[in-house]
Order: sequence, then C-alpha cells, then structure tokens
Amino acid sequence: RIIQMLYAGAIERLIQGKAAMEQGNIAMKCERLSKALDIIMSLRDCLSMEDGGDVANNLDSLYDYMIRQVSTANAENQPEPIDEVITMLREIKSAWDQIPSEYHYLTS
Repeated sequence: RIIQMLYAGAIERLIQGKAAMEQGNIAMKCERLSKALDIIMSLRDCLSMEDGGDVANNLDSLYDYMIRQVSTANAENQPEPIDEVITMLREIKSAWDQIPSEYHYLTS
C-alpha cells in the first residue's frame, strides 16, 4: 500500500507543480516538483536490484529518466516533460494496483 501511496503522491505533486508553473508561481512550482522528485527517488531507493532482476533494472532506468525529465521541466519551465512523467507514473501505478496485495513484498 505504501508504494501505491508514493505513486499517487508523486502524481499529485507533479500536477500541482505543473499548475503552479502555468500560473507563474515559481516558489510553489519548485516546492511541488522537488517533492515529486523526492518521492520518485524514494521509489527508486526501494528497488531490490538483487532480487528484482529485469523488472528492477527497467524501473531503475525509468525512474532515472523521470528524474531527468522533471529536473528539465523545472529548470526550463516546460510543462510537457511533466505530462510525460505523469503518464508514465499512472501506467506503473495501474500495473501495481493489479498485483494482489500478498505479492507486493516480493517486488520491493
């Protein structure tokens, strides 16, 4: 359940950061996007590279890409990379939501 909450939190912070960007609220944009980055980094830190095999390696690469995209969006004030990361996180969260809860411990 914690992983699902992290995904939801990252998505929410990205949406808020994008809205702040579009409103010209630089302080709020930086705060929300920084929180989203912290969550994505936490998700990355939860990966068990030894036990996770290809899934963990692929997620690690995706999280790295997401971190770079959000950082670029923040630095260049571009909402498009944020939209891409939101879409990716929603897809991963949707897949996670379909895994029966008794198997969640096997993937973290």
